[in-house]
Amino acid sequence: MATIDSLLGGSARARGRTPIPRDQFRLSVLIPVFDEEPTIERVIEMVRGVGVPVEIICVNDKSRDRSGEILDRLKAEGKVHTVIHQPVNRGKGAAIRTAIQASTGSVVIVQDADLEYDPADYPVLLGPILDGRADAVYGSRFLGGPHRVLFFWHYVGNRLLTLLSNMITNLNLTDMETGAKAFRTESLRRITLRQDRFGFEPEITAKLSRAGARLYETPVSYAGRTYAEGKKITWADALEVPWVLFRARFLDPL
Repeated sequence: MATIDSLLGGSARARGRTPIPRDQFRLSVLIPVFDEEPTIERVIEMVRGVGVPVEIICVNDKSRDRSGEILDRLKAEGKVHTVIHQPVNRGKGAAIRTAIQASTGSVVIVQDADLEYDPADYPVLLGPILDGRADAVYGSRFLGGPHRVLFFWHYVGNRLLTLLSNMITNLNLTDMETGAKAFRTESLRRITLRQDRFGFEPEITAKLSRAGARLYETPVSYAGRTYAEGKKITWADALEVPWVLFRARFLDPL
């Protein structure tokens, strides 16, 4: 697998119209955290091991466990750049918005704190952005990467929501709901986001489509977890997706 450093060294092979030169590349990794005490430190260790300097921004969404204490310790040890504690629990989308405002990188990656997505996949997520072909890259769980075998009906639900998203946005994604996404920061900051919970995924997809952003997909590995292991998204979140998509595509200011 290519490394991020090797991708940055390939500017002469850039295929797109807006490559990012090595001296302008800075990676910000945005990590929303809610009750992830068992995994958050391991996730940060893995992010720090991706091979290039990263700005790690963690937003503690009023966790009820020791996640906040762990983040404060890691910041004191110099392993995390920024830790923000939300005064109330607001949801993943609100945490990501807060992290975007604090980021300084030219490229941002959203990283879940639960080990479902592997930072070792960053090079494939970043490749189309670094060589100038993409404004955003989605890591698809359905394009052939290794994945843990879990719930059939979750799989069906994800495919149906992606189909609905594609019908509204006129895109041909395979995995709209993926938690592995990379963005040019300038493209992300042109968009007004409002969803506080898991509606971030359909909202950002619809608004990137409206903005004419160049989207790519690439396979990523996926180690899904069960509800007993801490999974938080529910069917209630899925039921909100059609309205979120419609509003983001046709009603909201861009």
